[in-house]
Amino acid sequence: MLAKQDQVHVGVILDMGSREGKIILSCISMALSDFYHLHDNYSTRVVLHSKDSKGEPLPALSAALGLLENIKVESIIGAQTRAEANLLAELGEAAKLPVMSLSRPLTDNKYPFLVEIMRSDQAAEVRGISALIEVFKWRDVIILYDNKEYEKDFIPSLVNSFQEITHRSVSYKSSNIASSSSNEEIIEELQKLTRLKIKVFVVHVSHLLAPRLFLIANKLGMMSEGYAWIVTSSSMNLLQAMNLSVIESMQGVLGFKSSIPASINLHSLTTRLRRKFYMEDPNMEAIRELSADGIWAYDATWALAEAVERARLKNSTTRSSKDGAVLLNEMLQTRFKGLSGEIQYVNGKLIPSEPFGIVNVIGKGEIKRIGFWPCKEEVKSRKGSPYQQLIHSRRNLASTIDLERVIWPGGSKRELSSSETIKLRIGVPVRFGFKELVRVEHDLETNTTHVTGFSIDVFKAAIGALPYEVQYEFIPFEDANGNSAGTYNDLVYQVYLKKFDAVVGDVTITENRSQYVDFTIPYTDLGVGMLVPNAKENMWIFFKPLSKYLWITTAAFFILTGFVVWIIEHPTNENFRGTAAEQIGTVFWFTFSSLGFTYTEKLSNNLAKFVVIIWVFLVLILSSTYTATLASMMTVKQIQLNSRGNYIGYQSGSLGVIVNLNFKGIKPYRSSEEYFVALSKGSKHNGVSGVIDEVPYINIFLANYSADYSMIKTKSITNGFAFVFPKGSKLVQDVSRKIERLRQEEKLIEMEKTWFLRKTTLMSDEDINNKDPNTIDLYDIRGLFVISGASLAIALFLFIVVSHRFRNLIRGLVQLIGRQLQRLRMFVSNKVCSRTEQNCCMSLPMQLYIYTVR
Repeated sequence: MLAKQDQVHVGVILDMGSREGKIILSCISMALSDFYHLHDNYSTRVVLHSKDSKGEPLPALSAALGLLENIKVESIIGAQTRAEANLLAELGEAAKLPVMSLSRPLTDNKYPFLVEIMRSDQAAEVRGISALIEVFKWRDVIILYDNKEYEKDFIPSLVNSFQEITHRSVSYKSSNIASSSSNEEIIEELQKLTRLKIKVFVVHVSHLLAPRLFLIANKLGMMSEGYAWIVTSSSMNLLQAMNLSVIESMQGVLGFKSSIPASINLHSLTTRLRRKFYMEDPNMEAIRELSADGIWAYDATWALAEAVERARLKNSTTRSSKDGAVLLNEMLQTRFKGLSGEIQYVNGKLIPSEPFGIVNVIGKGEIKRIGFWPCKEEVKSRKGSPYQQLIHSRRNLASTIDLERVIWPGGSKRELSSSETIKLRIGVPVRFGFKELVRVEHDLETNTTHVTGFSIDVFKAAIGALPYEVQYEFIPFEDANGNSAGTYNDLVYQVYLKKFDAVVGDVTITENRSQYVDFTIPYTDLGVGMLVPNAKENMWIFFKPLSKYLWITTAAFFILTGFVVWIIEHPTNENFRGTAAEQIGTVFWFTFSSLGFTYTEKLSNNLAKFVVIIWVFLVLILSSTYTATLASMMTVKQIQLNSRGNYIGYQSGSLGVIVNLNFKGIKPYRSSEEYFVALSKGSKHNGVSGVIDEVPYINIFLANYSADYSMIKTKSITNGFAFVFPKGSKLVQDVSRKIERLRQEEKLIEMEKTWFLRKTTLMSDEDINNKDPNTIDLYDIRGLFVISGASLAIALFLFIVVSHRFRNLIRGLVQLIGRQLQRLRMFVSNKVCSRTEQNCCMSLPMQLYIYTVR
């Protein structure tokens, strides 16, 4: 008999009501029996105390607490689910008790006293699933997962792997089903998925949910020919423990299963377990193959027994091994070759040493291994970067040596190299004009319809670049007379009604349409532009910078300023004297020479100098403004488009664009030819002064009429042309990626050159503001003339007040004017006297007298 202190109590918490739980418990018991049979000289013995978790986390926690309080266990083995692992890990941390878990905890917290005894290489498995999908060139996948167990870690890793390995060419839909879901809830969810018409499933659920899931899927006809199922190791590792009816319902499933190397000891253990279960219950279904969990538990029990003995030796002074930290440390230092391969727990995790087996469930419940991931050769010699290893492994997986022929659901041996061929009914608009985009022609002799154009070529190039085949048929959206059957909104709505599978043409992306359909990325330029005629040549353009009234006012001030300067300088300055003609010439010469500051007359009066200073300031500002304005006009031809006074053209059916820009006088047109006629006439002759339309249409127009017209890019208020697909269609992302590549490779530009040359003369709004100045009006610089006029008045007033010579000059002028008037009256009187001589003689003295008195 062993002394009491040599017994180490260990708790085992498993789902005892399940077949798998009974097998794992038996593996643990046989491990202890085999260990102490081989090491009968050890002074310690592990004593097991099993409890039923009932497959639920709370009963598992309750059982663990009972074992701690009543039995004083020093370690616990169990935790078949992640929820159980989470609770037991927390308990182990609190009690400083090593917990040997068959599952990873739900959280990412660090648990030093948790030892994961299962071999898990999640990163390798998700890459293997992605590589398998890439090998068969599947492009649409549904991911089914347990929302509580795997939502936070496995699914994001799987999605990221899809993007890396398949170069973002795989679209996926995810669906979560809880282990606690009822059969009715599972049926409802699977029926919903069938409506997506995607037949490739990746299943990552617990072994508790997998049996019900596949039995229901089989009843719904989802395990028939045409479907493909990939199951992760979380279920496949326990497949042998499931009922035969479940395995038969999974016919054609591909799965990843942890590899266990064949050995004599493994065969012996399997044989003994079969005999044991047969003796206990002859009616129980025979064990075909031990699960990986059972074998890992067997190896972990050996490691625990060895660690218990070493821990006892380290505590020889007290002959106690009840220090949990010492026991944990000894377990982590254990290293040996077990039934599952090399056993070593690094940082609390069993290091992976064997590749995953890729298995195929075939007829009558048989499970056949058809390959490995990564390949065995790759596991033995991994050279290069991890990415190079991954690519090399993926290539090996594609070879027929590593992956044998697959039996698919329904017993089909046909290789599902790709998704089903897609056949599309594509609606195309029937246009009156701008047929460079879409042209529909009917050949009455052969009764065929030909659809061509820039939009059609872009679509064909994008579809042709997809890694899978897409068949399509172009169907014109027309009535019995060959005319358009409705508006573009009506055409797009046909996709929502499922009368068309797509629409290809000059369809603009709008918010309203996006509520019913999905658009690819645009394949044309965005926004709307304004099409206007180029300005005609004008030989009198040098008059344009200043308005008519400004020219008149400036000329008047030229004369007035010269006259005021002459008045002030004439009495004392010889340069302003001479004959009347010379003085008039001096006035005009002095004023106009001030434009270039080249006058030679010297001024002697300070008032005259004051007047000239103000005048020179006005001339400087006015000439600078004139020069700048004229230079701008000569650089860029002025385009003036007044929305109030002119008519604006637009393309029929796109009135919203014009309304958004607040134009009132609008006229609809349907083709580039009609645009040309209307612009040629102009607003004054029943035409238009400009046309507003989307940029692609204007590019087509300018390809033919670029010499006489220009485009002003106004606003990016439209989103460009795109292809239309139903909501949720996988083609949206795939085609968008190909359009992006066509743009990067400049193939879109080449197609544009083929259908409409890019001769666009483009002026931005900033260019227009800088190169199209308004004519300078009198009102704009009226302040300068006010200042100049005030200076003239002040100078003239002061000169009159203080100048004696000026008063004499004025008096002489008045006398001169009086003498001239007298002569005029004498001349008139002589004429009158010749007719009435007598009256003249009598009246003349009277008139002279009267004049003398005046």
